[in-house]
Amino acid sequence: MTIQAGEKMPKGVLGVMTEAGPGAVSTDELFSGKKVVLVSVPGAFTPTCSAKHLPGFLSNADALAAKGVDTVACMSVNDVFVMDAWGKDQGVGDRVQMLADGNGEYARALGLEMDGTAFGMGMRGQRFAIVVDDGTATHVAVEAPGEFEVSKAEAVLAAL
Repeated sequence: MTIQAGEKMPKGVLGVMTEAGPGAVSTDELFSGKKVVLVSVPGAFTPTCSAKHLPGFLSNADALAAKGVDTVACMSVNDVFVMDAWGKDQGVGDRVQMLADGNGEYARALGLEMDGTAFGMGMRGQRFAIVVDDGTATHVAVEAPGEFEVSKAEAVLAAL
């Protein structure tokens, strides 16, 4: 079942790159006591994700912070090394936390997995944005296949 606004976010662990190498962050650490925008993209370095989705959140980071967002986090079903390299390529710095959902377990827990086998991508996460306030989803925006409207930064800003 797909996560809905008003529901608690499922528990999970996501990969992050630290100064010491690959690490992990629990969803309790990520969401507890904070307002977080969790953005999911089907794949790092893919066209829409790299040209529009992540850059939109980078350019709107200050506006999101002004609306009370503590953390913008970008998740993809990629390994932590790929997410780290993509973050460096995009120049995210500390404006966006890059999260690896290596096996797609968190996308599946959210009910937002996507079968990309027809495109040679395996199981992935759908394109979405969820506003999370202290562990509870307050806004869930899931894109229709091939679309890029409801999960972009400007739409999330309008929903805050």
